[in-house]
Amino acid sequence: MTATARRALVVRGGWEGHAPVETTELFRPDLDAAGFEVSVAEDLDVYRDEALLARTDLIVQCWTDGTLTAAQSEGLRRAVHNGTGLAGWHGGLVATFAEDREYLRMVGGLFLHHPAEFLDHRVRVEPEHAQHPIVAGIDEFTVHTEQYWMLTDARNRTLASTVVEPGDGGQGDGPVAMPVVWTRQWGRGRIFFSAIGHRVEDLLQPEVRTLTARGLVWASR
Repeated sequence: MTATARRALVVRGGWEGHAPVETTELFRPDLDAAGFEVSVAEDLDVYRDEALLARTDLIVQCWTDGTLTAAQSEGLRRAVHNGTGLAGWHGGLVATFAEDREYLRMVGGLFLHHPAEFLDHRVRVEPEHAQHPIVAGIDEFTVHTEQYWMLTDARNRTLASTVVEPGDGGQGDGPVAMPVVWTRQWGRGRIFFSAIGHRVEDLLQPEVRTLTARGLVWASR
């Protein structure tokens, strides 16, 4: 490790259906290429290690259906507020720690619903953010996976969105735009989220792989 290397901490676990090991390992080469020294934690108590988090530039979290203790939550939130970046995709960031309102305030969204089956849906890069380094050069594209319906914070910067058609979930009478990729600031820390990533195959799609790898690096201190 060089003196200028940044440190990334991958925190993974929870529901195995989101393949936390396989999906996070997919991005290890991207983090290595960007000059990060990468460590892995499979226990949420890592968020209580104040000294470790203080020297961590980026947390990549993939943990679905979890519960944070008060000390774990406070440690994570303090680290991000002080400048540690936080990044993740799909349920690993927004379908977890659902009872922790302060955590949800920080990440800027909560997963609520998706249609029962995978479906084709278009993802549109927002024109006003087309030159953002996470999505620059990426055109509108189609994915075949879960289409997330979420509650989101108005302070998010939505880089890409999809159109959700009305269904039987009480979604109203017409289609509605739903954020897919967003960034936000929490104190001095940057946050990146993408809703795509239920399976390894989803993350291997070139557009998704590119924007996700870029988003991880962008979020870093």
